[in-house]
Amino acid sequence: PDRTQSADYSFSFCRDLSEQIKQVTKENHVRAENTELMLSFQRGQVTLQQYKLLLCSLYEIYQALEEEMDRNCNHPGVAPIYFPTELARLEAIEKDLEFFFGQDWREKIIVPAATKRYCHRLRQIGKENPEFLIAHAYTRYLGDLSGGQVLGRIAQKSMSLKSSEGLSFFAFPGVSSPNLFKQLYRSRMNSVELTEEERNGVLEEAIMAFEFNIQPQTCSTHSTSVKITPLLRMVLAIFVALATVSMGIYAL
Repeated sequence: PDRTQSADYSFSFCRDLSEQIKQVTKENHVRAENTELMLSFQRGQVTLQQYKLLLCSLYEIYQALEEEMDRNCNHPGVAPIYFPTELARLEAIEKDLEFFFGQDWREKIIVPAATKRYCHRLRQIGKENPEFLIAHAYTRYLGDLSGGQVLGRIAQKSMSLKSSEGLSFFAFPGVSSPNLFKQLYRSRMNSVELTEEERNGVLEEAIMAFEFNIQPQTCSTHSTSVKITPLLRMVLAIFVALATVSMGIYAL
C-alpha cells in the first residue's frame, strides 16, 4: 500500500486493535475461504513434497520475524506481545527440517522469491516501524496456535507419518490452554498505545501480512525446482487462511 496517503480505518470500528484487524482483513478471509482449494487441504490432500516446501518458507519467515521481535523486545509496540517461550517457532521448524532433509538441511533448501520479499518487509519494519510487527505476529502466531492441533493431525494422516516427528511446528508445549493464551495475547495487543497514524499503519500492515501469505511463489531445493500450483499456494497460506477463517480468530 501507498503510505503517503494512509487510509483512516478507525471511524467505523471499535477501538480494540484486534477487532479492527479482523474488520480490515475480512475481505481477505472471505476470499481465502471461498476457494475450492481450502476444502482440498481439509480433505487431507497435502503431500510430503508440498509440506517440505512449506517448511522452507516458514523457516525463513519465522527467522526474520523472531529476529526482529527479539531485537525490538523492549519497544513499547512490541514488548506487550513478546512471548518467546510460549510462541517461538524457529527451533521447532529446524527440527522438522532436519527430520525431512537430514542434518545438512541448510544446504538443501532454497526459499521462494515471494518469501524473500516477505522477509525483507519484516526486516524493514523491524528497523523503521517496529510497532507494525504487531500485525505480522498476530496473524502468524495466533493463526498457527488456533489451527495447530487440527492441522497437525491432517498433515500426519495425509503424509502417513507414524509419529509426531516432523510435525514439531504444530506443537506449542509452552501454552497449556490455547484459548486462555489467545485471550491474554489479544488483551496485551489491545493495550499497546498507538497514535492514529501508527494504528492505521498497523491495519494496513495486517492486510499486507495476509497477502504475503497467499501470493504465488516458486520454491526449490538444489535438486528440484517446483512451480507453485494453486493447490500449493493454498498450502503455503493454510496456516493463516484455515486457522484464522475456519478455526476462527473471529470466534475468539
